[in-house]
Amino acid sequence: MLKPTLRRTCAALAAGTSLALALTACGGTTKKDVKDDNAAAASAGKADPNAATKKGLTVGFLPKQVNNPYFTTADKGGEKAVAELGSTYKEVGPSSATDTAGQVSYVNTLTQQRVNAIAVSAQDPGALCTALKQAMSNGIKVVTYDSDTSPGCRNAFVSQAGAEDLGRTEVQLLARQIGYKGEIAVLSAAQTATNQNTWIGYMKDELKDPKYKDIKLVKIAYGNDDAQQSFQQTQGLLQEHPNLKGIISPTTVGIKAAAQYLSGSKYKGKVKLTGLGTPNDMRKYVKNGTVDAFELWDPAKLGDLTARTAVALASGQITGKEGETFKAGATTYTIGKDGVINLGKPTVFDAKNIDQFNF
Repeated sequence: MLKPTLRRTCAALAAGTSLALALTACGGTTKKDVKDDNAAAASAGKADPNAATKKGLTVGFLPKQVNNPYFTTADKGGEKAVAELGSTYKEVGPSSATDTAGQVSYVNTLTQQRVNAIAVSAQDPGALCTALKQAMSNGIKVVTYDSDTSPGCRNAFVSQAGAEDLGRTEVQLLARQIGYKGEIAVLSAAQTATNQNTWIGYMKDELKDPKYKDIKLVKIAYGNDDAQQSFQQTQGLLQEHPNLKGIISPTTVGIKAAAQYLSGSKYKGKVKLTGLGTPNDMRKYVKNGTVDAFELWDPAKLGDLTARTAVALASGQITGKEGETFKAGATTYTIGKDGVINLGKPTVFDAKNIDQFNF
């Protein structure tokens, strides 16, 4: 989900930093592989919540795309936390949010470099699995953040917010803005993006509520977390659906591009736009009346929690098993089903509070 360079296979996607190396192609998938991938990969042995936090570890961050403002903010949060915990931070990753093969290659690189933990925002739920399982078999702890893999391919997933909360609240925000009536569309990132598809699933479910009976979802468009493509997709949506009343874009890149298009068009103020964006990206569009309200979490806090989770795993304080608890900063977190750790509820930004935030 997110800025002018933001999100998502042995065959399909990526985003992050830049470092390149070749890697093995994806192997075949068996029924057993699928079954194994659907179960969280808790480490052998029991967690010791009283174990000392290890120092001198190396934690590698692999965002979907490097030099992407959203991931830059998130990873800086991770870098600060890793340093505070007495370990070493490094970031690698592709320069394109759709270079999945490149992302796989970086996993292999980090494995070869024998880092202690890998934090990755996956462009595709399955494409990284073979490489990540190889990393785990070498004793490397794997944490996903922002966008998950299949549960069996990592130890834990740090979710920016509950997926259900995000999907439903975006529909609720837009419905209020359009008076619960009219055609709406979704402008997503990549078609394979795990997080986007999960949120969209909850959006569709929310729309089944009778109170939305006069709202019709007419199309899901994909801008691939590319500013130009997202801009063009917004233009295409309005040409194809001239009666469109609102757009939800659950990606920071998409919502900014859509706002840019709407602000310079006859649809400004008439077609409502919401979704997931950063205050710094969206501030001018809120102030000029293009956007009423949107939401997001604080990406720096997401990176911070991801780093602390990685170090807790590498220290043996947690294994990723449901019900385990650990302290990250001043907050105690409980690991949920399939090794999911929720950062918290999203924040809604509007004209009243947007100047209070800087990211």
